[in-house]
Amino acid sequence: MQKETDTWYTAWFDTPYYHILYKDRDYEEAGLFMKELTSYLNLSTGAEILDLACGKGRHSKHLSNMGYRVTGVDLSETSIAYAKQFEHEHLHFEVHDMCLPYPKKFDAVFNLFTSFGYFEKENDNLQTIKAIKEELKPNGYGVIDFLNMDYIAKNLVPSEVKTVDGIDFYMKRYFENGYLFKDIRFTHENKRHFYTERVKALTLEDFKAYFQEAGVTLVNRFGDYHLNAFDKENSERLILIFN
Repeated sequence: MQKETDTWYTAWFDTPYYHILYKDRDYEEAGLFMKELTSYLNLSTGAEILDLACGKGRHSKHLSNMGYRVTGVDLSETSIAYAKQFEHEHLHFEVHDMCLPYPKKFDAVFNLFTSFGYFEKENDNLQTIKAIKEELKPNGYGVIDFLNMDYIAKNLVPSEVKTVDGIDFYMKRYFENGYLFKDIRFTHENKRHFYTERVKALTLEDFKAYFQEAGVTLVNRFGDYHLNAFDKENSERLILIFN
């Protein structure tokens, strides 16, 4: 049986199965979110945006099509290799560790679709926010799009089976030691696989503490991709705007 390594995200994100399981992600919703977000931030055409932990680049492509100059970075070499086919003069992709400052300044830095809180070391969460601060131009904005853990805790689906491309993915979700886990088991071509996703169960108060220590200011918070007001009990997302 294949099992995750200590850094689960490097093992899981670089497999083809990760992309099979999540192939039905809503690209239209992603595009609408980017329009709402860039409008709220009043980003002019040609503004420079860093898409931090960009995966295969779906948000980066939307932003580029809207006229922005976009750099997408991710730790997954497989995802970046795929995304590079879409590169052009104003869209570039690169392998990069988001705990470290990227050597360029941007009008906005986006960390989207719960791409935060994966790290083995607690300090890496703080280091990532400090890195975002270093990557921003004066008057630039950072954005973290995270789960609302209070809502997730009340509405957790403990187990689920999802069939994609003929593969039955058996998923189990649970909270343990301050983290939200998702165990994923499946069999393909007579080989059993087991991966675990793990994200720190961070709340708004946790992010406020990070921001204070990193020396950044929380400007606003939203509860969904239409930028409706954040409600601790009922919002599915926690979208944070800071500078």
